[in-house]
Amino acid sequence: MTPRLLSAAALFAFATPLAAQGVATPPANEQMDVSERVPDAAETARLYAQRIAALDDAGPTLNAVIAYDPDPGDEAQAINAASLLAARTVLVKDNIETREWPTTAGSLALIDNMTGRDAPLIANLRRAGGLVLGKTNLSEWANIRDDSSTSGWSAVGGLTRNPHAIDRNSCGSSSGSGSAVAAGLAWAAIGTETNGSITCPASINGIVGFKPSVGLVSRTHVVPISSTQDTAGPMTRTVADAALLLSAIAGEDDADAATVGVPRRADYFNGLTDFSLAGKRIGVMRKQIGNRADVAEVFEQALSDLENAGAVLVDIEFDVNGQMYEDSFTVLMFELREEMGKYLASLPGENLPRTLSEVIAFNKFNAGEEMRWFGQGLFELAETTSDREAYEKAREDAVRIAGEETLDALLAQHDVEFLVAPTRGPSWTSDLVNGDNFNGSIGFGSPAAIAGYPHLTVPMGAIERLPVGISFYGAKWRDFEVLQAGAAYEAVRSATIPEPSFQRWEPDSGAEQ
Repeated sequence: MTPRLLSAAALFAFATPLAAQGVATPPANEQMDVSERVPDAAETARLYAQRIAALDDAGPTLNAVIAYDPDPGDEAQAINAASLLAARTVLVKDNIETREWPTTAGSLALIDNMTGRDAPLIANLRRAGGLVLGKTNLSEWANIRDDSSTSGWSAVGGLTRNPHAIDRNSCGSSSGSGSAVAAGLAWAAIGTETNGSITCPASINGIVGFKPSVGLVSRTHVVPISSTQDTAGPMTRTVADAALLLSAIAGEDDADAATVGVPRRADYFNGLTDFSLAGKRIGVMRKQIGNRADVAEVFEQALSDLENAGAVLVDIEFDVNGQMYEDSFTVLMFELREEMGKYLASLPGENLPRTLSEVIAFNKFNAGEEMRWFGQGLFELAETTSDREAYEKAREDAVRIAGEETLDALLAQHDVEFLVAPTRGPSWTSDLVNGDNFNGSIGFGSPAAIAGYPHLTVPMGAIERLPVGISFYGAKWRDFEVLQAGAAYEAVRSATIPEPSFQRWEPDSGAEQ
């Protein structure tokens, strides 16, 4: 496979109805199939920037992008066209440091956090020829401040809107990254996940999201929650693009012990399609389909596609050991205080908080801007979670239950290579007053998040024009194989994936009112 830039025609083809809103359209000579030529990198980068101005700053005002380069053409032109990414544009979640812009995690407490440095994963991205186009909005502090939050809201960026229905949620915490890719504001975006923060917004925005095995990608200079569970990962329109972006950002980092000496591939892109579903045994997590008949119907169509491609489906009935969730929560609370303190103390700027307790105090002092919609109960709980012995036991138990006793056991006992389940249900209406309202019965992402195993979500269809995804899980370090399985499904998928409407959701004219 030879990686290729999107043509401007492909970039704008799905946005034709927006012409009346002033969204730029490509010149006539760009109206050609993507395979006909590789477009000028500077031209493509400028078109993406124009699209951000038209759809994020104006028009439906998605609030997906916090900061960006309005004229990236010169930088794109300077990138070696023979590099891996060849100036492909990438938006970066605003809890990952880039040298051009402050890294705020969506909080006013870090509005001046201009470190002037690149996180190692961003340095890797640039070395591979990626163009950092801007920073994306997120659920503030990666959605760990309070359990009554509204996903996609931050004090810095406001409320991110889902381009498929702008009154609906884009999930979190990588909400801006998911919304931006779905809206065609960049070739790809980078998100971060502790538990569901890449895969949920990818599923709900109708794109591909990949949470790699913890350790493939460095976490240095990324605003942390958990050293056990945190990772960055790609959010893209296709599995091939996710594999290409992962190849660019993955790498060993001496400052992040989890990345040292791991079985990492040099390339997750080449050979991606050298894979057949024929004869592959795939476990179907029946109890994790949830209680919605419409989700089950879309999932069954995806299963039929897998079966028609030769996969052998194995039904699995499994109840997760609830102790895993309790222990993981203890881990998150303990590590949040410790890891956040380390990160804040390392910042080179002045007049910044240096501990979690100082962030808590900042929020109280600025409650009108920071805590109008929800509080900081999780921050306050983390500040008091300091029993190291209890934490160490909880961590050991959580990782064992999620990995060895759940994912490893299911793969071995049922003799399957992968597990599948719906990722999430369709998007819910955003409600800052009452917070999130999502169906917790759907999905199986937590074991992979807690154990640090790979989790890929691929669009599998839609419910009332609202996208839903199918998740693929595999053993730790089997990231390439999971990507191969997802790409193979993507190639045989029979469902039509809706393009964004950039309108408020309304029922079809023939639907019941």
